[in-house]
Amino acid sequence: MIAAPSPPIPHTGQHPADVDLTHFPAVEASEFRDALRNLASGVAIVATGAGDARRGLTASSVTSVCADPPCLLVSVNTKSEAHDSILANGYFGISLLRTGQEALARHFAGLDGVSGADRFRNAPWSEGVTGAPLLDTAICAIDCVLQQHQIVGSHGIFIGRIVATRQLGAGNPVINFQGELRTLPFT
Repeated sequence: MIAAPSPPIPHTGQHPADVDLTHFPAVEASEFRDALRNLASGVAIVATGAGDARRGLTASSVTSVCADPPCLLVSVNTKSEAHDSILANGYFGISLLRTGQEALARHFAGLDGVSGADRFRNAPWSEGVTGAPLLDTAICAIDCVLQQHQIVGSHGIFIGRIVATRQLGAGNPVINFQGELRTLPFT
């Protein structure tokens, strides 16, 4: 008698298209967060809007997508006030933070209870070509028009086509590593 074949396992050498991966459960959210805390990432402020309609947040989920055309992506919680503002405005700015701007990162993360346009009151901002707020004292600022948006779980993924950049200043980047804002010991 021939036994029925067992379910395929990805490491058997089978072609991925021939393997049923739907039976793999997702890891728990806490396990996911614990693992990703070990991925060092740059810290940026993502901002959109003008005047009293400005909205912004701190993000460490900014990454390049491609160079032709130049695009990046940022992941924003759909509950963030900036999420719907970016969709409505169709543009956003990314300001890459440097050493000494950790308090500003915490401020835009909402850790002090400040929200809306009030987050922009204690730092120097200018408008990019799209109108996006760009931090004048950041290492670099990147001005984007919204190319694509998709909801995945609790977050919206925004892909922005880069229309302008500003190299603003020297300094080491602020990074998020193991749940803390840190800087690298560049010399």
